[in-house]
Amino acid sequence: MEATNSNRLPDGSQVPVSLTERAARQVKRIIEEEKIPPGQFLRIAVKGGGCSGLSYSLGFDERSGDDEFYTTQNVEVIVDKRHILYLSGISIDFHDGLDARGFVFNNPNATSTCGCGTSFSA
Repeated sequence: MEATNSNRLPDGSQVPVSLTERAARQVKRIIEEEKIPPGQFLRIAVKGGGCSGLSYSLGFDERSGDDEFYTTQNVEVIVDKRHILYLSGISIDFHDGLDARGFVFNNPNATSTCGCGTSFSA
């Protein structure tokens, strides 16, 4: 499924994983500074571990046959189909302030989170 604009799919529904404008700017900055090659996409994933059982993972990777592809805020994103269950509806923001710096995950599927903000249970 490919989005036609910032956060909508062709049928008008919301993209299951989205970035805020601040998060998208930071991702684009990383792509430029780290010279991420074409064919590498932002992978949003979950993995076992962390204080609450699951933790978020962001990185750059090639697209595989098990991935869903989306565009959010003009950033191309891939998500393994098996992870959509945990990530559907997530919005990722970026904070750059005195009290915190980094990506912030707002996940409506999380039944609990820990203080670090990168670990959750669903």
